[in-house]
Amino acid sequence: MKTIITCATFAILLTACGQQASEPVAPAEPEVSVYEAALTYPGRPEGDFEKDAGRQPDKVLEFFGVAAGETVLDMFSGGGYYTEMLAHVVGASGHVTSHTNSVVLNFSGDEFNARLAGGRLANVDVLNAENNELELGADRFDIAIMTLNYHDLYWVSKEYGWEKIDVEAFLAELHKSLKPGGTLGIVDHHAEAGAPRETGGTLHRIDPGVVLADLETAGFVLDGESDLLRNMEDDYNKSVFDPAVRGQTDRFVMRFKKPE
Repeated sequence: MKTIITCATFAILLTACGQQASEPVAPAEPEVSVYEAALTYPGRPEGDFEKDAGRQPDKVLEFFGVAAGETVLDMFSGGGYYTEMLAHVVGASGHVTSHTNSVVLNFSGDEFNARLAGGRLANVDVLNAENNELELGADRFDIAIMTLNYHDLYWVSKEYGWEKIDVEAFLAELHKSLKPGGTLGIVDHHAEAGAPRETGGTLHRIDPGVVLADLETAGFVLDGESDLLRNMEDDYNKSVFDPAVRGQTDRFVMRFKKPE
């Protein structure tokens, strides 16, 4: 019996040796999400990379649920940092409306115009509308975002020409512009709990409780909150432009829905 097993084993070995060795299988490339891809595509402006660590836009947009083919509004889009991200996430089948106005352009116009020059973001159009002149239309957007600027609804500045905003009318227009079931995403700098709305104009911070109350009154429903951008070392008594906290503020991330 021992001899038979040994011969059989030897025969199997001979057969195996006569076969070609199979080609080594290359390890699969790690899957990259559409959000991560929007951080690393060729031609992304160099200055954007410097802001990524503090803003984590890939994770924020994933939390908001932005998807390919959607129509998105970027309110008070500043230099267009999020406009660019959104353009790549929604892709050629989607569309982004980037809102700005004269005051925003005075601060960030060079960056914004360079970003859009030569039609490099082909699926983006610009809406230039001054405070209290916003007309968005009805049931137009799947998602709207406001990043680091909700507090500006309570800012007033003669020096910079920023008129007092009719917040109720502004939010009504924003609500109307979203499709039923649409999403409103908010990111902003934390203020102390119970801080008055005017803190938006003094420290450029806002109590998330104010945002919640405003938006529920306007007909939105809170759909989720994230701790992605929390920084418990932040000093809420300092303006967000104070060098001690600039770029490192404690930020809240909230997702609201317009009911179906």
